[in-house]
Amino acid sequence: MQTLKLVAVSAGLSSPSSTRLLTDRLLQAARYRLTEQEYAVDVQVVELRDLAVDIAKNLVTGFPSGQLQDAIDAVTGADGVIAVTPVFTASYSGLFKSFFDLIDPTALTGTPVLIGATGGTARHSLVLDHALRPLFAYLRALVVPTAVYAASEDWGSGGDAYTDGLPSRITRAGNEFADTVAARPSRRLDDDEVVPFEKQLADLRLD
Repeated sequence: MQTLKLVAVSAGLSSPSSTRLLTDRLLQAARYRLTEQEYAVDVQVVELRDLAVDIAKNLVTGFPSGQLQDAIDAVTGADGVIAVTPVFTASYSGLFKSFFDLIDPTALTGTPVLIGATGGTARHSLVLDHALRPLFAYLRALVVPTAVYAASEDWGSGGDAYTDGLPSRITRAGNEFADTVAARPSRRLDDDEVVPFEKQLADLRLD
């Protein structure tokens, strides 16, 4: 059974937070979908609030702490990434942006990413398209079509005839994300799967 690694990044500042709650719900939906497809799923949540001081020090000194480096390695080594931020001043939080500033611009190339955000009012929902999508497009990630924004009034809402409620949007986004992750080869190769350089050269066609 193939094992897929999902890493979720939550930039919520309080504990508990609606940002972490949305993160967990998205992760749960994706994990359920992959389990249905008979994948083993390894999940990890990176809480940026616990790394705030380390992130600030790294921006100043250029040297990450061991804990911060572990978080960066987890994100860049994942088969899929879920990234959720609270909305501050109509955009992602400074802590969220500072963490992804530390990611090498090519490290997430082709990695499926599911984006989400939380805020006090639905008027900030466009943050998903005017801030988060461009950020991960710059990082060359593969952002799934459905993103999830959760305003305060969305929690406990079932939606109506014209709009999907939060649970429905979470399920749809989680399914798209899981299917995208499953459709891509794992980024972690076993030793016996590594193709020797000499064989790669022999397989090249120069005509």
